[in-house]
Amino acid sequence: MRSVVSRRAAVVAVKTVHTLAWFSIEACVVYVLVAGLAGRTDKRVGVAAAVVAGESLVFAGNGFRCPLTGLAERYGAGSGSVTDIYLPRWFARNLPAIHVPLLVLMVCLHARNLRRQRPIALPGRGRMVLPWNRFGSFCFPVLSFPRSSDTPD
Repeated sequence: MRSVVSRRAAVVAVKTVHTLAWFSIEACVVYVLVAGLAGRTDKRVGVAAAVVAGESLVFAGNGFRCPLTGLAERYGAGSGSVTDIYLPRWFARNLPAIHVPLLVLMVCLHARNLRRQRPIALPGRGRMVLPWNRFGSFCFPVLSFPRSSDTPD
């Protein structure tokens, strides 16, 4: 009897922790979306986006199954991806289908915001660099424009 009670308590603990983690990650998703719609792309958005990206990578790296699902099942929860979270079954079952379009929208909004920003000067470089190229990503070749002080008179 005591083992059943402790297993049930463990399942409740896993579900509670996972639900709280899910709400935290969803708060980051909402923040990144709202900031993107408002035209803001800053360090806070970067931190929130890193949380969302990290969660997505963990989910994908675990075969598109939450790692806590196995833990909940080990303690006696029923089988399935919705066993380890306190959400309506239909919603929990469709979370990946709901989030993929939201992730794409977040990327598009912030790419747009970065393109709209004014050119910035990088310290010590003496050149104007477009803000979406300041990261030197493979997606966008680095384009730089000479500042007026760099051009010969």
